[in-house]
Amino acid sequence: MGEIVVVYELDNPMPKRSSLGTPAGEQRPVRKLHAAPSAPGEPSATGPRTLCGKDTFAMQPACWKPSEHPGAPWYPAQYASVVCSDCDAVIET
Repeated sequence: MGEIVVVYELDNPMPKRSSLGTPAGEQRPVRKLHAAPSAPGEPSATGPRTLCGKDTFAMQPACWKPSEHPGAPWYPAQYASVVCSDCDAVIET
């Protein structure tokens, strides 16, 4: 397998908060953390699908690069609770 790119599947934008003054869509929590192969010829660009088969078009690439963290999991530790189990299983094999 080539380079892995970590991508965030984000929740829908939060509704407008009139009393708090936070603009709509200001915060979008991470729903799932996925792994995707890099695009052919572009190791830092995300391929079209995650390892579990989801489209990466609307996902946001993470700054975390597994190749820069030898011995660590493929994902940032703070997102361990939202890691896609299907992507994780593909990487483990």
